Amino acid sequence: MQYTVKDFFLEFKTPFAIAHGTRTGTDIVLLTITHDGISATGEASLPPYLPETKESVRRFIDDFFQVHTNLSEDIPSSINTLHSFAAGHTAAKACMEIAFWNWHAAKAKMPLWKLLGLNNQPLPDCTYTLGMGSEEEIPSKISDSREFKILKVKLGSGDMEYDKQMISTIRKYTGKPICVDANQGWTQKEDALNMISWLSERNVKLIEQPLPKSAVADQKWLFERSPLPLFADESVQGPEDVDNISKMFHGINIKLMKCGGISKALEMIKLVRKLKLQVMIGSMSETGCAIMAAAQLSSLADLVDLDGPMLTKNNPFDVVKYVEGKVMLKD
Repeated sequence: MQYTVKDFFLEFKTPFAIAHGTRTGTDIVLLTITHDGISATGEASLPPYLPETKESVRRFIDDFFQVHTNLSEDIPSSINTLHSFAAGHTAAKACMEIAFWNWHAAKAKMPLWKLLGLNNQPLPDCTYTLGMGSEEEIPSKISDSREFKILKVKLGSGDMEYDKQMISTIRKYTGKPICVDANQGWTQKEDALNMISWLSERNVKLIEQPLPKSAVADQKWLFERSPLPLFADESVQGPEDVDNISKMFHGINIKLMKCGGISKALEMIKLVRKLKLQVMIGSMSETGCAIMAAAQLSSLADLVDLDGPMLTKNNPFDVVKYVEGKVMLKD
């Protein structure tokens, strides 16, 4: 088997601000594998708050292929080999998994969702993300989101009055339902509860990661009192974390880059559903390659956050199509 690795910098249309900071784009590593006359691509997205880098992803890929020179035609075997190779490296493994699954789907001449034994209906709504910014920017962002039925608003600035003003300004222009992502930005449980109560009166549907992931006791306290569903993001990385959050959250945002790829995401979804929690399929800032890989799992989710191509200006893969606020899957 042959492979090539390429670095890429995915640029936002405008600087994107969340509770972690503001940036202009995201480092990407693209892996292309060629075997039996078929080529397929995978992607690692590397926002700065993840521990992996372009160099570590490249090193992992090179190390893996030095030991494993051929791609097994048996899908479980190739996936198990990948995940047993080394601990961690979830973005690198997601990159390789995406390439492996895409190769197998191309070999089988069918869409990946069908290869996985899933459906492409019903498809849940996809959120459209509004980063932090000035009030003057909101009208144009609302206009850009017109095809989408649900907004996702980044809060957690550390200034509750700013957060309230963001929502109040948005409400001047649209009454669409809102999902709020605090990105661990609310540090006091009482303040978080007051904010969530205020948001519950403004057509906000859920709150994602309101408190720091280390604040376990506070998160349990908030879970018992919150008038809105709470979703875990940073508090859950992979399948091993799911059981720990069932008494703290009502749902989980599952991302391929966090958990290690499609197989791990499927494992997480099964565990989450056993606990009767809700599922969101999310993403980092990713190209169409990784977005479409995550979208193959859409029929298993209550909601997806896969709007990355709408927010970036140099996406090299024109493969993501949105119709009436949903990510379309080809037959």
